Amino acid sequence: MRDIVFTRGSGWIPVVISEDGALKLMLGAGADANHEPRTFTFPIGEAHLAVLREDLPRHLLLWSAVLPLCDAAGTAGRLDESAAVALLDPVLLSPPADVDALFRRIPWDWSRLVAHGADIDLLQRGQVCAAMRSATGTGDEKRAQEHHADRRRAARGVVPGPLDAAILRYTGQYAHGATVPGRMPDAVDAALLPEVMRVIATAEQACAGMRIGIDPRRGKRATDQHDWDRVATAVDSAVRRAHPGLVGDAVRAVGFLMCSETADRSRSTTGEDDAEAADDRAGLGGSARKTALSFTDDKGAEKKWLRDGPRSASAEFWDFVGDRSAEDNDVFTIEDEEMGEGIQLHFYADSIARVTTVREGKGGSDPEYRVEYGLVDGLGAYRDLVNAFVRGGCAALEPYGPWMSDVAEFELARRRRRDAR
Repeated sequence: MRDIVFTRGSGWIPVVISEDGALKLMLGAGADANHEPRTFTFPIGEAHLAVLREDLPRHLLLWSAVLPLCDAAGTAGRLDESAAVALLDPVLLSPPADVDALFRRIPWDWSRLVAHGADIDLLQRGQVCAAMRSATGTGDEKRAQEHHADRRRAARGVVPGPLDAAILRYTGQYAHGATVPGRMPDAVDAALLPEVMRVIATAEQACAGMRIGIDPRRGKRATDQHDWDRVATAVDSAVRRAHPGLVGDAVRAVGFLMCSETADRSRSTTGEDDAEAADDRAGLGGSARKTALSFTDDKGAEKKWLRDGPRSASAEFWDFVGDRSAEDNDVFTIEDEEMGEGIQLHFYADSIARVTTVREGKGGSDPEYRVEYGLVDGLGAYRDLVNAFVRGGCAALEPYGPWMSDVAEFELARRRRRDAR
């Protein structure tokens, strides 16, 4: 039978329980293979319980010292009870100087002490008992996360200044650099906010009018990495030039924010439909514009498109790619059966083939095709090729060459480009 003997209330601070008449300290730490929290217990004595009741700092110090043992147990291992019990007297019953000396020899969890109000400067000087005089029973996880981020930056030799820190907080990137960025003016000291906004204004001006399209080769919401890098580079250059004192972490946070916002704005437009509509208005459609097309992939899926449908051929094709593209499905074809021509896009090889029927098959003979290969430089080039084919068929692709009919010649050109990168 298990009864709670002593607890400090809510939160994860270890509790004292009575289990079959024996006192034990119980704490939650880590997770099992199913991502459920693990619970550990180990025996304590009455003298230890008395200290835990009266001394919050010692209670927190014991927790910090035991957590590495829990981490060592992993997702299924047993807690080293002997090692945990061996910590009780040195942490709970020893003089402060001896506790400080112990914490200089053993691993311990910084984040728990920082979250519960420990003085960070004193912790860094090894004065753990003095640092815990400011301890609180309620944890502040944000404080612990920011301190952990500071230690990671310090390990890289990065020490953010006040403006750097304000920018990181404004973009939501102070504690977690991979978090989707946003604009959080309330997180910034009011005195620094005007300076932060001047940096943001520089970045906004640098990427005004730029787009980050969707890369359907990687799914329907994946961004075009080339576009992303282009925006990031423009912002990085402008911000570093106008504000040279900023550390790299702050500059990258601003770039991340601009890229994320640019991508969100770009998703609200239909790029392929807009491009074809613009061509029609400019008279670039021509009499050869396709009226019916067939889209297929490497897995045998097929989709038909007719000109009188609600969307353009390019938009429908890239939607088809976004739905079907995968690591083992990266060859897509657009075919005009009536005209006997088509293009095959090889995403895995950054290449394309244009296929033209030279002679129809008659009397049981196979048709004869002319196949020509070309190299493609990124998603933007693929989009241009698809739009050109929809406008004017294989003939409209001529300016996008060179086109090579010899497979060996093409493979040599592809290897040369790969080696040059």
